[in-house]
Amino acid sequence: MSIQSKARRESRRRLAERERNQAQAVPASSPALEPHAELRDAQRTLLAGIVRRDGEWVLGMDGRIAGESSSAARVLALIMQAAELHERAGTPVRLVYSDALKDAAHAEARAEGLDFEQFKARLAETLRADKR
Repeated sequence: MSIQSKARRESRRRLAERERNQAQAVPASSPALEPHAELRDAQRTLLAGIVRRDGEWVLGMDGRIAGESSSAARVLALIMQAAELHERAGTPVRLVYSDALKDAAHAEARAEGLDFEQFKARLAETLRADKR
């Protein structure tokens, strides 16, 4: 056997081993995150966001997960309430959310016999009552 053929065989073996190791290091079934909303201040710093992961709406604030819910209306109302709190504190913010999140939230509120503004007001009242 020539030295060149042995080198080629070893090179193919090392490449195959490297590919196997990389495939094991990165799991193929990592959950997909779909970004749906973000709340940013005037310096474009991310203050809060909503993603959809495994069929659940996930609300993140200050770099941490604040909660998960199957309710689109609840997480959208919460991030809107956070935007209102920032505005009242004198911090101008910009809230952008997807049509999919908005449509899901409004449909959920309609299913409860409310429009979204009524749902939002009811949630705010519930949170105030829980705080007391």
